[in-house]
Amino acid sequence: MLRVIVHVLNDDPFVAEIDGLPDPRDSYLVLRNPRRRDGKRLPTIADGVTTILYPWHRITFIELLDTERSPAGEGLLTIFRDDPASSR
Repeated sequence: MLRVIVHVLNDDPFVAEIDGLPDPRDSYLVLRNPRRRDGKRLPTIADGVTTILYPWHRITFIELLDTERSPAGEGLLTIFRDDPASSR
């Protein structure tokens, strides 16, 4: 199972799992255990829902998280700024 961050139109990105890389011919993406990036449930999904079918035309892009090489929560690389004042 692959952990992904799904970026959608006009909404905040969310985290979910997919079984494998999607087929380009599919019209929707099967997402398991959808949740916000902080781990809380999505407000737009009913309680108890564990799997959703999300249409491709609403998805901007998907980030695949590297779960094999890093512990949970550290799979996504983020941008940081080097503070010039601290390097003196």
